[in-house]
Amino acid sequence: MRPRRGPDTRPQEPKTRVNEAIRVPRVRLIDVEGEQVGLKTRDEALEYAWGKNLDLVEVAPDANPPVCRVMDYSKYKYEQEQKQKLARKHQSTITIKEIKLRPKIDPHDYETKKGHVLRFLKSRDKVKVTIMFRGREMYHPERGRSLLLRLAEDVKDLAMIESDPLQDGRNMVMMLAPHKEAVAVKPASESGDEEGGAPSEGGERSETASSETAPAPETPEDETPEAASPEPESDPEPEVEAEAQAETPATPA
Repeated sequence: MRPRRGPDTRPQEPKTRVNEAIRVPRVRLIDVEGEQVGLKTRDEALEYAWGKNLDLVEVAPDANPPVCRVMDYSKYKYEQEQKQKLARKHQSTITIKEIKLRPKIDPHDYETKKGHVLRFLKSRDKVKVTIMFRGREMYHPERGRSLLLRLAEDVKDLAMIESDPLQDGRNMVMMLAPHKEAVAVKPASESGDEEGGAPSEGGERSETASSETAPAPETPEDETPEAASPEPESDPEPEVEAEAQAETPATPA
């Protein structure tokens, strides 16, 4: 019986040949400063690089002769890895999720599927919605199209139609993509509280402000309570009668 061979575990040669891995007899040598030294044999180039405590790296293997440069290979490799990491950090990956529906889907199942679509869109993923037709359902593609447009209308706050519904054999496909700028949707309860609460606060503030700024009414000095209710004048008739009696002479008896 033929023995089963395991996976090939032979070490792979690095793509960039360094130092002794360079097998060509002659190379074009470039200094660490980027200046061209000239044509050197492999041994002379290695001695030149090791004399500066650096590595000999083959940078252009397809040239004739190959071009080698003197550099610190470990530092060069680290810088390349950091550049690749930074490029991946600024790179945006697009994930496509797929949801499959039937033309005669139950309303509760539709709400469940719509919840999945909303969750995918909030995660900034594209959604591929597929309507699967079966049997005589193929004769009524307008039902699948209306269902797709209904779903697009329900999620229009988070997504837009990237590709219109298109018949593909027994399936009808529509692609939804999230908006470039996420739209913040506030619940109705919060908006109602904010709308109802703002005027009350403003009213309270206006009332307090009016009570603080309104001065107390001042009573004029002339209108005193005594002046408003004058005392009754004394009757002069008794004085006149007394004067008349004093002026009349007494008649002799």
